[in-house]
Amino acid sequence: QVQLVDSGGRSVQAGGSLRLSCAASGRTFNSGTMAWFRQVSGEEREFVAHISRYDGRVGYADSVKGRFTISRDNAKSTVFLQMNNLKPEDTGVYYCAAAASSTSSLSPRSYAYWGQGTQVTVSS
Repeated sequence: QVQLVDSGGRSVQAGGSLRLSCAASGRTFNSGTMAWFRQVSGEEREFVAHISRYDGRVGYADSVKGRFTISRDNAKSTVFLQMNNLKPEDTGVYYCAAAASSTSSLSPRSYAYWGQGTQVTVSS
């Protein structure tokens, strides 16, 4: 089992920055891909970024490339999402997710473990 606790969301002005954190515990943390998704009420959960546990390879949604950076600290079992130049369309609940193994999938169905979510609100 993996437990994820995500934090760092708040309200910011457009153009601002936030850093989300995801603290993980559990034996499988170091074996699976970690990711961030976001969700707006009434819509499906949307892929934002992922990072491989093995080689640190990363992937981003087109909408966030060049603005968001995913990183990890294995020693602290933590994954981060640095978000710069935020836009109103980045508003949503951001969820940290962990897969049981390595995956390049962008589908939330490929991730078995989820944080509780942290709200990000970007105002214009």
